[in-house]
Amino acid sequence: MNDELDDIYETFRTLLDGFTPVEAVKRLETMRVPSHIIQQIRERHEQQTIQIRELEEPRSVVLGNRDTWYTGPSPRDKCWPAMVGLLQKSGWSEASIAGVDGASTRIVSLLSHPKEKKFSTKGLVVGYVQSGKTTNFTAVMAKAADRGYKLFIVLAGIHNGLRRQTQARLVEQLIGPNPTLWSQLTDLDHDFVPTANAASFFGKSNKTHVLCVVKKNATVLRKFAKWLDSASAYLQDCPALVIDDEADQATVATKTINPRIREILDCLPKSAYVGYTASPFANLLIDPSNDDLYPRDFVVNLPKPEGHFGTEVLFGRYALDGEDPEDVDDGYDMIREVPAEDIDRVRPASRADADGFVPEITATLQKAIRYFWMATAARRVRGTGNPHNTMLIHTSVRTAVHNSFRVPLERLRDGLKAQVADSKVVRELRELWDSEMSRVPSAEFGEVAVDFDELLPHLPGVLDACRIVMDNSSSEDRLDYENGPVVAIAVGGNTLSRGLTLEGLSVSYFVRSVSAYDTLLQMGRWFGYRDGYADLPRIWMTNELSEWFRHLATVETEMRRDIDIYMTEDKDPLTFAVRLRTHPVLRVTQAAKMKDAVKAASSYGGQRVQTRYFRTDADWLLSNQAAAKRLVARAVQHSARRDERPAEGRYVFRGVPYDVVVDFLQQYRFHEESLECNSKLLTQYIEKRVLTVGALGRWNIAIVGNPVSDDPRESFEFAPGVAVRRIIRARLKVSDRDYADIKTLMSRRDAAVDLSGQTSGMDEKKIKSERQKQLPDTGLLVLYPIDKVSEPPPRVKQRRERLDAEEHVIGVGIVFPQPRGEDSQVVEWISADLSGVEIEEEDLSLVEGEG
Repeated sequence: MNDELDDIYETFRTLLDGFTPVEAVKRLETMRVPSHIIQQIRERHEQQTIQIRELEEPRSVVLGNRDTWYTGPSPRDKCWPAMVGLLQKSGWSEASIAGVDGASTRIVSLLSHPKEKKFSTKGLVVGYVQSGKTTNFTAVMAKAADRGYKLFIVLAGIHNGLRRQTQARLVEQLIGPNPTLWSQLTDLDHDFVPTANAASFFGKSNKTHVLCVVKKNATVLRKFAKWLDSASAYLQDCPALVIDDEADQATVATKTINPRIREILDCLPKSAYVGYTASPFANLLIDPSNDDLYPRDFVVNLPKPEGHFGTEVLFGRYALDGEDPEDVDDGYDMIREVPAEDIDRVRPASRADADGFVPEITATLQKAIRYFWMATAARRVRGTGNPHNTMLIHTSVRTAVHNSFRVPLERLRDGLKAQVADSKVVRELRELWDSEMSRVPSAEFGEVAVDFDELLPHLPGVLDACRIVMDNSSSEDRLDYENGPVVAIAVGGNTLSRGLTLEGLSVSYFVRSVSAYDTLLQMGRWFGYRDGYADLPRIWMTNELSEWFRHLATVETEMRRDIDIYMTEDKDPLTFAVRLRTHPVLRVTQAAKMKDAVKAASSYGGQRVQTRYFRTDADWLLSNQAAAKRLVARAVQHSARRDERPAEGRYVFRGVPYDVVVDFLQQYRFHEESLECNSKLLTQYIEKRVLTVGALGRWNIAIVGNPVSDDPRESFEFAPGVAVRRIIRARLKVSDRDYADIKTLMSRRDAAVDLSGQTSGMDEKKIKSERQKQLPDTGLLVLYPIDKVSEPPPRVKQRRERLDAEEHVIGVGIVFPQPRGEDSQVVEWISADLSGVEIEEEDLSLVEGEG
């Protein structure tokens, strides 16, 4: 019976190549397969889809109603097995191949089934710079081709070099092993050029898959869209996969490229658009309510591959909320300082000075270059790993500046050739090498340190082989890694700063001025794999740039942690927005790409938040009174301990569960002018702290008023036996306002109301310190009953007037503990604005956990 079930299940999997799962079941029914067998087939398929959805890696956030139809490779496949064979021949380990297999299977499972009548899927895959994203999307293309996707469009950056490099990889890994299965619209040397008969590629007589690798150039994309449109009648049953490599570059918020990409998608009734990037900041800030490229269906977070050099490895990062700074890796000692006085000597002070600029070989630049030549010689001693050796010099985007480096660098190289036997020079080289080897222990990377005397004999050969390459948009000189081992010092700008792999990169000299996260991160060509020389990379840059990269490592880690958290919360791309931590100097991305972003949250750690603005109408005020009374009633019921000081007009309910506070914040109506008192941001912060580090799980709820008097009309009762006399808070005299501004609600003393010991003489700093000692993970929420009249005392009547509200006002003050490991400054984030998204009812039920 089991053999029969296995055979029928394989029939079912075969049917899935031509039919959706629902249609495949119907086919089994027409084949008269017994209903109980069909039910077992369904259950087995469901089990396999659950295994795919619950893969530990890669982490993903998915729109709730997406079906998982793809359950992995099949014995009938052609493209994926061929790619596996090539990876094995290239020396890939079985574990690395399994990682690519699992990640690509998960991504393909998130695409729409190619036999659906019509679909438009949009997703985003977040990787790391130089981490194998091309291999991943090639694997996705191979598996999609094996399941019936026909047209494959790869948008390969904005430069010819990256387009050519991507085309070469795809030809090698997809087309080469199965040439009869593929047709090409582009080749190594030619971007897309319209052919006479577009329909011939998509008609039923053409069984091949169609590959087109184009750069993001408006003219090329316009021609391509027009060409596709001419074959519209044949595209109705042409499932297409569009891979947008470097999806944050040119794609988002551009007047030329973005509309062209959408035109191409509009030509394709069955399309899956998947963006790939290591710097997804712009993509995550797109307005989801617009007909744009926001990843509304899924966001996949690729894991960092083993052995990958990332931002954090080199620069360390700051501690995140809840982390102990002592436990956070500070990075390896591989960064060397370029002093500020060197900058104007290696790049012109202004654009006007670019022509005629002559760079100096400063002491730090000479040291960097000499170290590169010695590191290359050391790698020759080892004889392992990548055969290429590259150094990057990046000081300016101006091609004239790049070209000006050629003569000084050639002079330096030729000079060392002539002096390589000079005892003084040899002594200088030895001192530099020994110093560098002492700062980064080779053993920590599984390598054996190379002694200077071992590398010295190889140095003349390195100098003879070393080329000085100017790689920029106006140069015909290019880094060519296809014709034997390379030793090169590459001087360049934008052509070297995005996507293009610099093979064997070991040394970088980087003083380029940048202003945005994505630009900065993508210029880090030193990220990636360093097989056989992981102990040797060094980067020369300014301290400011080093600090920026450290901040960026923090942003990256936090962004990926957000994605992981939202996955565990069963959120989807339309009900969560990844937060991106801001920086006082750097922009997250270009201004145009942030136009739809909103402030997502503030780090309230160590902050005192209080209501300042109030409406004065009865409905609004009575609503807040009711919320406050519910809060106190629940605090009375759920508090672990209760401190009553009616003679001081004080009550404190200790150890109240956080959900009581969250419920109150959602019920209490803050005035729209109270930007820091945003209910959504406050509750998000609290819930995130509880979820990630277990802090803020318990709260102290305090009531601060005046001692109760003999006149009950002066009191405000929150709950039976819990009453204080109302306080006075007059409003500022401000014309043209229909609301009250009391300016200050909380006193410094109030922020210490739940602290033990003598607190009356403490200043703000001391109170924060004492809270950190006594209540490091406990929040404080204070309620203030404010008299609706609040006549100002005579001494302030020039500046204030009666509050004059229709009902008594409830003020709220909140004191957050300083999270361990968080910067003492207020940290702010931005995110996509989800307010305009209309969630379908079935999706909403999934979000709320109904069904």
